[in-house]
Amino acid sequence: MKKGIIQLFSLLAIFFLSMAPSFAQNTAANYPNKVVTLIVPFTSGSGSDTISRIISPKLSDRWKQPVIVDNRAGASGNIGTDHAAKSAPDGYSILMAIDTMTMTPAVYKTLPFDPVKDLDPIARIATSSYGLAVTNTLPAKDINSLIALIKSKPGLLNYGSPGNGTPHHLSMELLKSLKGLDIVHVPYKGISNATTDLIGGQVQVMFATFNSLLPFAKSGKLKMIAVTGPKRSELMPDVPTFTEQGIPELENLYPWYGVLVPAGTPKDIQTKIYNDYVAVMKLPDVEKQLNELGIYVRLTNGEQLKDIIQSDIARWKKVVKDANIQAN
Repeated sequence: MKKGIIQLFSLLAIFFLSMAPSFAQNTAANYPNKVVTLIVPFTSGSGSDTISRIISPKLSDRWKQPVIVDNRAGASGNIGTDHAAKSAPDGYSILMAIDTMTMTPAVYKTLPFDPVKDLDPIARIATSSYGLAVTNTLPAKDINSLIALIKSKPGLLNYGSPGNGTPHHLSMELLKSLKGLDIVHVPYKGISNATTDLIGGQVQVMFATFNSLLPFAKSGKLKMIAVTGPKRSELMPDVPTFTEQGIPELENLYPWYGVLVPAGTPKDIQTKIYNDYVAVMKLPDVEKQLNELGIYVRLTNGEQLKDIIQSDIARWKKVVKDANIQAN
């Protein structure tokens, strides 16, 4: 009997010793000790992708571990967000989100994840603005001439977006509702293909994040005719705001970029991720690179981002309902 008890304790000791490394992985003391993946739910060229590729080497230097960017585009960001929500809650899968995650719940009847319950917010890290662009062959130089043109050709012009339920989609649908416009939505799998077809004239109009439109507008490949926000961008001061052109309802539309992890990720690891992201986002060269793209560091903590997410979900549900926006 005594011999059996000793053997049992020996086996238990071996078991717990063998499990010690995996237990250690779930504490901040040695986090990270392997590759960390930044999950971007959109294609290359999107704001979340741009930020991720700027800061990933900085995080890698700080963590002394590889940090890779994993683009999982599709379904208006739902594919990548769902993947993040279902990843192991150990801090090694980090979602680089945009405010799209607060919009799709209003447009899609069902989602494979709950944006509030299945993900823990770490921080909002940056904000930008939206621009409205048209293909160069379209004879519109400002909002009023674009509205007049669309009204003269009801149902004959198209606008592109990276997918149903994205800010690009909802912003244009809101403008359609405000001005009584009949223009057809063409959803793409990501911003890259949508922008390519806008430049090529397959679609004539598109709302997009300012930073994604900026290089093409600067090079003359398309025309940016309006920006959201209270003032013009210093990067393209010739482009007037929507408010200047008589549409103040779009002034407060702006994209935010946030960091989230699977729900249940240990709090000490969440705190470390937050502190390290804040440190990296405050690096002068990171701020400079982002500012040159029209993206600005605007930090909040996890609780503040949680409040933003919940209030934005309520806001967009009302916008979708009032404007009768459909996921076409």
